[in-house]
Amino acid sequence: MSDIPKSILKAMRNHSVFSEFILLGLSSDPQIQPLLFVLFLGIYLLTLMGNLMLLLLIRVDSHLHIPMYFFLGHLSFLDLCHSSVTVPKLLENLLSEKKTISVEGCLAQVFFVFFTGGTESCLLAVMAYDRYVAISSPLLYGQVMNRQRCVGLAWGSWGLAFLDALINILVALSLDFCEANNIYHYCCELSSLYPLSCSDVTASFTALLCSSIVHFFGNFLLVVFSYVRILSTILSISSTTSRGKAFSTCSSHLMAVVLFYGSGLLRYLMPHSEPTRELIFSLQYSVVTPMLNPLIYSLKNKEVKAALKRMLRKCS
Repeated sequence: MSDIPKSILKAMRNHSVFSEFILLGLSSDPQIQPLLFVLFLGIYLLTLMGNLMLLLLIRVDSHLHIPMYFFLGHLSFLDLCHSSVTVPKLLENLLSEKKTISVEGCLAQVFFVFFTGGTESCLLAVMAYDRYVAISSPLLYGQVMNRQRCVGLAWGSWGLAFLDALINILVALSLDFCEANNIYHYCCELSSLYPLSCSDVTASFTALLCSSIVHFFGNFLLVVFSYVRILSTILSISSTTSRGKAFSTCSSHLMAVVLFYGSGLLRYLMPHSEPTRELIFSLQYSVVTPMLNPLIYSLKNKEVKAALKRMLRKCS
């Protein structure tokens, strides 16, 4: 032991690796926390009921067995998963004094947030392509968007996001955490862990940056390109009625895209913004958007409303 330099011994004593993170969450005020619990419990229950109802409608109503609703079913299932990854832990921390999460649990949450968010990014791009085919080539829509292609695009979205999340989490597993273990967030995100690491984060940051550019921003560009083509096609239609009908077929999807990418891009394109603002943007795409998606597709879609009326008529 005496042969070890004093500087190394001092570094070893200071290297206090811990097993838990503390999620400081949304508020430390004990009077506000019960109100936040009721609010987010209500949002989570609405998310579950809305997406389960949409999944049930798409499953039982034969009028909805078309490509658009096939992808919408995947989107509803994704919203259930994405919300369930973060909200239950948020609700638990709002009621408990010990707001901790294990390092393993935190990394698992990072993986599933990345996986579900990445799949939704791919799926929104696929749905934009579906709307482009439906508007630009309505007579060939059934032939182009056949069952085999729809299944391939859907499972390709899941597979690509899984591979992307797996690469990022495998690189992140090499990180050592020995600094302060406070995370100023209600859930674990990879970017929130970098300030807590005492090892080199260059590899992990590079992997995350590549994923953001290639995966998320790439899908966003595909959505934009599809809507540029859609807009060009709609403007070439002479009939005002036909033009309005064509636009209404993609208005719900466009709103879902704005909600998801709008808050996500604002969250990650402003890395030095205030912590409160970052939390608001994160809540938007992780908690609020999964609740709003079924409402958007139900309230603005005549076919979904008609299917709901048929189901209620059968039940009554």
